[in-house]
Amino acid sequence: MPAPGNAPAIIDSSLDAARQALVDLLDRLTQGIEGSTGTAISGLVIHRILKPYSPHHSVQTPAFGLIAQGSKTVLMGEQTYTYDALNYLLTSVDVPVCGKISAASPQKPYLGLRLDLELDVIAGLIHEMDEADRSVDERSEICRAVNVHRLDRPLLDAVQRLLHLLDTPADIPVLAPMIKREIFYRLLGSSHRLRQIALHDSQTQRIAKAIRLLREQYDQPLSIEAIARGVHMSSSSLHHHFKAITSMSPLQFQKQLRLQEARRLLFVDDLDIALAARRVGYESASQFSREYSRFCGNAPSRDKRRWLGEEERV
Repeated sequence: MPAPGNAPAIIDSSLDAARQALVDLLDRLTQGIEGSTGTAISGLVIHRILKPYSPHHSVQTPAFGLIAQGSKTVLMGEQTYTYDALNYLLTSVDVPVCGKISAASPQKPYLGLRLDLELDVIAGLIHEMDEADRSVDERSEICRAVNVHRLDRPLLDAVQRLLHLLDTPADIPVLAPMIKREIFYRLLGSSHRLRQIALHDSQTQRIAKAIRLLREQYDQPLSIEAIARGVHMSSSSLHHHFKAITSMSPLQFQKQLRLQEARRLLFVDDLDIALAARRVGYESASQFSREYSRFCGNAPSRDKRRWLGEEERV
């Protein structure tokens, strides 16, 4: 039997070589492109970032995110997640996050990918794996909306095969669904949290439904009681599980949705501050400005000037 101290070195060496192959592959596929780019494979986005960027607010949807080179920090509510090469991020429900690329340069760009989770495929896999009837304890288990995991070789191999399909577009319609299914299977094997996403009547499923209701009604006055009834939970149970999964209360969650949409309205649709505030549900422009400043670090007018590159010199 090999000495315990020798095994990790062999595994690490193998993974490091495979990671370098992934870096080379993504570097080639993203040559001449900067930013995040959709691909011919449905749900697959590849990234090439040449410099660190300031924190970016967005709503993260269920996805598998993998870094080949560089590092990234993601903030969700009160939780901070930092991951780098050979780690992956798994997001189980729609959740507002703040992301920041912390290591990238023209000489060594941030390279990575994102693959949307197909919950119907995952549910089918669970059924085939005889996991449909989980224990009561597992159905009621509370899992964070965002988690970081260590990548293993079988999953990395499947990811590389999926990316190689971009070189042979004619193969994508037949082979991409098969390889994505394998990736989801590998994720199920390495993370019981993924089962919570697709298990019917799990706490994660109920909170996912509550999040959908909040996203549909983010500009309306919040009624915890109505949302709780809609997902068949008590108000106290909804609040408890919502905070446990998203690191935010439903009110904090709604506030982030409102402020992210307001920022989009200001920057993209060029609305004035008062109209943007009303559009997302604020009756008081002064309250909106205070909360926007806390959320974004600048008052709305100053934030917009910075975004347009017109920040006045001090």
